[in-house]
Amino acid sequence: MRIIGPDELVFGVDNIEDCRAFLSDYGLTEAEDGLFEALDKTAVRIKPVDDPDLPPPLPTSTKIRQTIWGVEDQAALDAIEAELSKDREVRKSADGTISCKDDMNFEIAFRVTRRVELNLPAELINSPGAKPGRAPNEIGANQDAEAKPRTLSHIVYFVPDMEAMSKFYIDRLGFVITDQFTNTGPFLRPQANHDHHVLFMIQTPEYMQGLEHLAFHMQGPTELMLAGSRMVQKGYESFWGPGRHKFGSNWFWYFSSPLAVNIEYDADMDQHDGDWTLREAPMSPENSQLFLFENVEKWAPGGPPPGKS
Repeated sequence: MRIIGPDELVFGVDNIEDCRAFLSDYGLTEAEDGLFEALDKTAVRIKPVDDPDLPPPLPTSTKIRQTIWGVEDQAALDAIEAELSKDREVRKSADGTISCKDDMNFEIAFRVTRRVELNLPAELINSPGAKPGRAPNEIGANQDAEAKPRTLSHIVYFVPDMEAMSKFYIDRLGFVITDQFTNTGPFLRPQANHDHHVLFMIQTPEYMQGLEHLAFHMQGPTELMLAGSRMVQKGYESFWGPGRHKFGSNWFWYFSSPLAVNIEYDADMDQHDGDWTLREAPMSPENSQLFLFENVEKWAPGGPPPGKS
């Protein structure tokens, strides 16, 4: 099953204007009413919670209504339709998108991906002993850099039956486990994407079922730090980070959002292929991050210590 990753996440929200402001400040572009895109056209869509065109909600407080997965081509879409039609209703819309429910009753859909191929520069660094990444007189710190999310990276579900949920995505849709936290959930990579994970799940009680967080890839750690600092300056609540994960190696910075999920900036995620051997470790603060910073106000030598007045 040649799935690339999440193409679009659809939410039914209580306050459209608060969500619109957050997603714009986060760095997404409102391409049409309620559709907020990254640079490659992967997106978050927001609609009023009572919009009749939305898929039905889960019986929990989560605002996610549908996860739309992008696939490589029409042949991949046809293969998914044939597979899932074996044991559930699969609906097809006029544009060819197919939709159904997974084994935990999340509304999911599949379409030939709408993402566009990006040809953008990577973050350039100068490292002793290596060829310089930046030419002489080319600076690396630009306060005015744009810092735009490049692509929808991954999603994390709260699920009441982690074993059944992971079995569906592995056995029916061809996802592969890259790493796993014992008794918590696996990191999953689809066949048409080398990212360490596009899907992770966490075992929780049934009343918590929903979307825990979503993430967009940034150019690199510097852009992540710049974008996150701007969110703090605008008054948004930092939930976790900045820091760097162990599994996946990605830098992270999570923010609380009015969509009732945490939204993460990430950067520099590991890539894997079929030669990778999965790792397993207990879920713990030590295993969850390589390091974690504390965000404080800017400081200059000669002033009181950071955080003091």
